[in-house]
Amino acid sequence: MSYVDTLNDKDRKILNGVLKQFEKLAAIPRKSGHEKAVSDYLYHWAQQQELKVIQDDTNNIIIDKPATPGYEDLPRVILQGHMDMVCVAEPGKDYNPLQDAIELINDGNVLKAKGTSLGADDGIGVAAALYILASDTIQHGELRVIITTDEEAGMSGASNLESTYLDGAYLINCDSEDWDKVTMSSAGSVNIDVTGDIQWKKAIYQNALKFTLTGMLGGHSGVMIHDNRANAIKIMGYFLYQLKKAEVAFEIADLSGGTARNAIPSTCETILVLDEEYFGRAREVIVNVKQYVLEHFSKEIGFEIQVEKVDMPTKVIEEKIADKIINFICMAQDGVHTMSSAVDGLVESSSNMGLVEINNDQIKFNIFPRTSVDKYFNYFQEVFGKIASLCDFHMNFSGKSPGWPVNENSKLIPLTVKIFEEQNKIPMKKESIHAGLEAGWFSAKNPDLDIISIGPNVKDIHSPQEHLELCTLVPHVKLIIEILKRVKEL
Repeated sequence: MSYVDTLNDKDRKILNGVLKQFEKLAAIPRKSGHEKAVSDYLYHWAQQQELKVIQDDTNNIIIDKPATPGYEDLPRVILQGHMDMVCVAEPGKDYNPLQDAIELINDGNVLKAKGTSLGADDGIGVAAALYILASDTIQHGELRVIITTDEEAGMSGASNLESTYLDGAYLINCDSEDWDKVTMSSAGSVNIDVTGDIQWKKAIYQNALKFTLTGMLGGHSGVMIHDNRANAIKIMGYFLYQLKKAEVAFEIADLSGGTARNAIPSTCETILVLDEEYFGRAREVIVNVKQYVLEHFSKEIGFEIQVEKVDMPTKVIEEKIADKIINFICMAQDGVHTMSSAVDGLVESSSNMGLVEINNDQIKFNIFPRTSVDKYFNYFQEVFGKIASLCDFHMNFSGKSPGWPVNENSKLIPLTVKIFEEQNKIPMKKESIHAGLEAGWFSAKNPDLDIISIGPNVKDIHSPQEHLELCTLVPHVKLIIEILKRVKEL
């Protein structure tokens, strides 16, 4: 018997209602930076519901619903989520994130996608908000729903949102992934792009082989950065260094890895040109690197290095440039940097090398530091700038987003905890997270907003293993509904 089979009629109605909204979102490609179609869908959806709706210049959607009778005197509550998603697929999966819908699999216990990320981050938060907007029985004061763009790739939607739209007393961010936790603060982040000019030459060796690092867990570079997951780009740097150390003569023709700056890379591939006499040494290095990964990243039991022969490239990277690329990957700081001394178990600062790619005559690395302490922004700028300079590369530091500080005078946090514990008969944990939430921008634009972040259990986000635990979705939605009703207690 599945979880769905155990539901009463009322809870089944909530579950089916939210999933119906999510299914419609999943049918629309909504990769970060490509949200116009889903934004238009949301705009027309609100019009069909006869609700006031605005689509701003960055395709954010703002929907207003009047208070239900008897609740007109309550302060405005804002529900907020983001419409974009991180699009990743299993190796070999035929998937175009700009064209293809997400194929959903619902077994009655979990909702997942067929070979791709699910997009429950944050499609399920948006779906819950739409369900509440569409209801004619849920009681609430004046309600605003804000659905932003580009959360996963820079938060340009939140950063460009006019502060007038944040005119409210309380904001519930629906972008968390643990149903029994209420998030009360988050980290800030910054984009670091490191680029280097490439000089090419004709290959002098005779065989072209593609080496693909695969089978790694990957995942969210904030909430999973402390989980000792291997970064495929960093492991590729180690692999190339070990080839050098073993005196394997090779040339680099191509290098690419990662899917998004804020996702821990689970795959990376390179095309190397080398003579057959070095095949034996290369195989030994592969064995040693696999052993290294298992010893240092014990969870990476699926790690593999796949090798296949490919067509000879027309050109390869000059050796001096190739050495600088290897050096930069190996030297670049990655993973946890510092732990908080104030909050037990909280990562204070970290960085993630999320992407590497070669386009024409340039190599580019996308690195994503996070911190809840502003001084580390300067630290990362100096460290990565110095390493880039040593390799004759260039660094660009941009897109700094603010953290969301703890509000010690919050009234919404204790109300949320009280309602959750009444409904579920278990404790609710209060937490600060090492991940970027748009709440940082909202808090900066309206410091008087009382903000929380909640959500159902969504596991392995930003990976093909992403899944929603259905047994937590109904309690999550019922929590929001009750908060809206009982804001009058504050």
